[in-house]
Amino acid sequence: MATELCLAQLEPGARGQVLGYAGAPRPYLRRLLAMGLVPGAEFTVVRRAPLGDPVEIEVLGFLLSLRADEAAGLRVRDAPQ
Repeated sequence: MATELCLAQLEPGARGQVLGYAGAPRPYLRRLLAMGLVPGAEFTVVRRAPLGDPVEIEVLGFLLSLRADEAAGLRVRDAPQ
């Protein structure tokens, strides 16, 4: 069984799957859902800025950049390579 992680723990090139959310404010949660980060959605970590913030992921065929504090509420797990 895969371990629950936060997005900041995944390295570039890693694949993940959204499990849910923890502590995300309601308006921001709606925005994440509208961008396709629904539970079960798979994504790939594309790159991370030199200081680690923001992180860029590919989800549903488009690139999305998330700040570390925004990504902290997103719970994910490793997806099979």
